[in-house]
Formats: sequence, C-alpha cells, structure tokens
Amino acid sequence: MTSPLSPALVRTAHVRLSDVHVAFGGRPVLAGVDLVAAAGDRVAVVGENGRGKTTLLRVLAGTQPVDRGEVRRAGTIGVADQQIPLGEQETVGDLIDLELAAVRNALACLEAATTALAEGQSGADDAFAAALSAAEALEAWDADRRVEVSLAALNAVDDRNRPLGTLSVGQRHRVRLACLLGAGHSVLLLDEPTNHLDASGLAHLTERLRAYPGVVVLVSHDRALLADIATSVLDLDPSSDGRPRGYGGGYAAYVEARQAERARWEALHAEQLAERQRLADDLSAAQNRLRDNWRPEKGHGRHTRATRAPGLVRAVHRRQEELSAHVVAVPPPPARFTMPELPQHQGTVALRASGVAVAGRLDHPVDLTLGGADRLVVTGRNGAGKSTLLAALAGALEPTSGTVTRARSVRIGWLGQESGLPARRTAAELLEQRFPGAVDLGLLSGYDRHRPIAELSTGARRRLDLALVLTARPQVLLLDEPTNHLSATLVDELTDALHSTPAAVVLATHDRQLLRDTASWPRLAL
Repeated sequence: MTSPLSPALVRTAHVRLSDVHVAFGGRPVLAGVDLVAAAGDRVAVVGENGRGKTTLLRVLAGTQPVDRGEVRRAGTIGVADQQIPLGEQETVGDLIDLELAAVRNALACLEAATTALAEGQSGADDAFAAALSAAEALEAWDADRRVEVSLAALNAVDDRNRPLGTLSVGQRHRVRLACLLGAGHSVLLLDEPTNHLDASGLAHLTERLRAYPGVVVLVSHDRALLADIATSVLDLDPSSDGRPRGYGGGYAAYVEARQAERARWEALHAEQLAERQRLADDLSAAQNRLRDNWRPEKGHGRHTRATRAPGLVRAVHRRQEELSAHVVAVPPPPARFTMPELPQHQGTVALRASGVAVAGRLDHPVDLTLGGADRLVVTGRNGAGKSTLLAALAGALEPTSGTVTRARSVRIGWLGQESGLPARRTAAELLEQRFPGAVDLGLLSGYDRHRPIAELSTGARRRLDLALVLTARPQVLLLDEPTNHLSATLVDELTDALHSTPAAVVLATHDRQLLRDTASWPRLAL
C-alpha cells in the first residue's frame, strides 16, 4: 500500500529519550529508559502490567513530565490512549474535529495567509510559504477522505451527528483510531489499538502501520501485530541489571533473545543462591565444631580445649566474613503465572444452550453443548454477539428466546470485557474476602496487591479479574477477549495453561495469535 502522507512528514518525524526517570509517590515507574526512533521506525513497547508503558507514551506525547532525563520530539504527534477525551454529549463529528485539530488549524492558517497575500500585507509571502508547507506536511486537503476510508475499514460509525453516548466503548475507540490513521501526524503513539477491532479492522490497521512513513510507538498485547509491524522492541521489564532494554531485529528476534537472557538470568541467580547456601552451611558446620570441641570426650583435659579453641574461632570468623562478603548481585527473575488446578465436571453435560438469542444483540439462535474438558472458540465480527452469548451462558444476561441449561453442581467462571470491581478495596482485601487463604497465582505484583483498585492500571485490573475467576476453581471457563490488556509473556503462559487445564474452556477472541494457537479447537462462527 502506498502511503498517502507527505515526504515532509518523513523529514520531521523523530523522538528520543535519554536516561528518563519517572516516579509516582516515590515509587519508580520508569528508570533509565533510552529510546531513539526516526521516520520509518515502528517501536513495540512491551512489559508486564504496571511497568510504565502508558506512562512512557505520555512522556513521548509531552503530557507527563519526567523527574530526570532528556526528551526530544520533532513533528506533530497523534495519540490513541485508553481514554476518549470527550463526553457522551459530544458527537462523532466533534471527536473527528478534535483529532484533526492540527489539520483544521493548518487549513485555517493557510486561508488567513492567502487572504493576507491577496491584500498585499507586509510579510505575507513568508507567512504564506510557512502555512503552505505546514498544510502540505499533513496532506491536510485529503485528511477527511483518509479518515472516511479508515472509518469504513474499521467498521466505525461515520454519522457525524451521532452522540458519543449512543456508541459502545469499542465504537468510540474505532472512530478515534480512524481519525489518527488519517490525520497525517509525524509520530503516532498507540496504546492497545487492537482491543476493539475485528479481523478486517486488524488487517487494515496492520496494513496502514506497515506503510506508515513516520514514527510509530506501539503498546500492545497483540503478538501477531507486533510480529507483523515492529522493527524494534523496548522491553520495560527489568533485566538482570535492573534496566529496561532495547532489541533490534523485530519481534521474533526479541522473543528469542529475551528467552535466552531469561534462562541465563535464572541460572546465574540460582548459582549465586547455591553459593550463598554453601557458605551458610560451611559456617553452620564450623559453629557446630566450635561448640562440640568446647565439650570434648572424656579423657581430654583443658589443654586440648585450649589449643583447639583459637583455630576453631578463627574458622568461624573466616566463614562469617565469607558469607557477609557474598552478595547475591543478580536479582530474582519475575514470578511466572501459575494456573490453579481446575476440576473437570464429571457429568455428561455441564452447559447447554438451545436456540439462545438476545434481541438486538444476538439475532441468530445459537445451539451448543459443553461437557468435560470440551474446547470452543467463538468468532465473528464486532457486533455479532460474542460477548452477549458468553454473558447469557454465564447467567449474567437473560435470553429473549431459547434456554440455557446448567448442570446443578457445575461451577462457571466468566471473564467479561468490562470490570466492575469495588474501587476502594485493595486486591488483597478482595481476594481474601472471597477466597480466604487462597494461593497467589503470580498475576499481581506485591505493590499492586495492596493498592486501591481505583488506582490500578487497566492491565492490573484485568489481571485481578482473571485471578478472581481462576481462584474460584470453575469447571467451565467462559473467557471474553482474555488477552486484552495483558502482557505478551502472560498471554503465552495463559495460552499454555488453557491447553492443559481439565476444565472446559470457551474463548471469544479476535486475537490472531491466540486463534492460531487454538487452531485445533472447534469453532462457532456468529
């Protein structure tokens, strides 16, 4: 695909971070981040939830000041974060105008400069040349057409008079994304842009980003998108030296290098722990010898004790010094996700849907039967009713026609796309209240476990939702877009666990890599 954007954009696109540090409330969020990206670079920013990926995009956008370090950027910047900047009363047209503000301003300045030139005002020649250059850099005359193309490709609402309050969250994000793809910015900063896209929308986004001549900095859990477009990867997870690390060669090269580095890290940490344990054992043995030799067997006198004691004391001191001098310099690697042992429903049928439909949301009746360790992937474009079907199966939504039958003893775990967690409670409090004494699954950091849920990142709340579902040890898992907002590493670990769990699993997803990883599972296309 040929890019519609001007060569002037290519010349101006540039971002650079040097040793950037950001802390919130004294807690480091970004520490020692370096990044250089020029025109044509597509940088994937990865890391576990809470590592500062969204904060990094805000630093690049200029909305988050840094505590230390240098930030440089050149050219216009378009940002797709996880919050829509307008209220429910504003319209689709208002959102388009907001996202195309630079285009509108460039055309207005050119019109004013043209008028000044026609009137022969002093300095009008230079003002006109500057205004024309700015409009050309954005290809401002063609911006609305580019937006219309992307609105159609992303299956987004194109009625400019439609209030945003009548749109779903996904529809609003698709409108905003279409605007950014057409606005002609030098730099695109995208935070989880695939969360609300179906297969055709993902294909369009991939095509546009691969052809984008400016800088793209992308935060995404979508491993297929990262593999398709990333030219380099910035990993914000701490490495063995405690600093974020950049990797060239694209996403596949990053995965290979990161796995090798993780293996070395774990081996070095284990070696240092083993050496520390050896030194501790040597000290304990020396202390035991000292104690035993102060009480020699019968027949030995004071002289024997007196001659042995100094040497034994020196041996103990020497081993104490060796142990004190031994520092475990390699920090422990991050914890891995641990899937709980989910039980399998022993009956013939755990869950059955017969002619289930929901007016206006799931129009085509659905029949399905689940039992034992069955697997099912529900597919379909946005609006086809995938989330509605899972909510009906879980009992959270009553069908307008048809019936859902659940075995009397079956436990069903439903992970929806929207979180309704109590804002003021902490994750630890909520887990302890619902599941006293439950084991940690490795989904939440110690810091996130003790923060109010309202202060958690979107990804951390998603991890908590998943922890609550899994800790209930359901026999049937209903997972609606389970990879949304999760790190690529966690998604890989979760995917492996879903293959091996004895519980029945139903997935509704647009995640192309997850679809590939579950290619052998039965499909239900809506």
